[in-house]
Amino acid sequence: MTETADPSPPLPASGAGAARVLGPTEGASFWQPVPANGFVRNLFSNLSIASQNRFSVGTQTVAPRSFIREHTHDRNEEIIFVVEGRGVCRLDGEEYPIEKGSCVFLGHGRRHHFLNPHDEPMTFFWVFMPGGLDDFFAQIGRPRREGEPTPEPFPRPDNVAEIEARTVFGWTDAAFNKR
Repeated sequence: MTETADPSPPLPASGAGAARVLGPTEGASFWQPVPANGFVRNLFSNLSIASQNRFSVGTQTVAPRSFIREHTHDRNEEIIFVVEGRGVCRLDGEEYPIEKGSCVFLGHGRRHHFLNPHDEPMTFFWVFMPGGLDDFFAQIGRPRREGEPTPEPFPRPDNVAEIEARTVFGWTDAAFNKR
């Protein structure tokens, strides 16, 4: 399938809900700042697919020797399914090894953080209900095109705390220096 900027139009069906198919390089993708580095691919959300239920789904690749800061979501539930690599899920202070095939469910208010202490990337598929995680990634990241070289690590936006507060975060680890 060739790369396209816009996802395919919904497939018509009389009286049925929307349907859409994305190819392996479709969907908005964003390079992510430190400390996660890597990139995100936003696949679908209730806004992009006109779903009756609020959600967002995508993938995130955490670069080797990088991590996602500890945080909570005060109104959202999250599912993480590891599709490649391995790492650590720290959930409410307890560490769990995760690897390809591992699945994590996170109810609202649960402190969590993902670490990749290894030399290879770790990629997971995420489901977020209700949606909004895709919006956060777009606001803090830089647009990414399939096949382009990985950029040098770059800082989080100066207003990252404001972006977190207005999107999907409850608490975030302020001890991590955003620079």
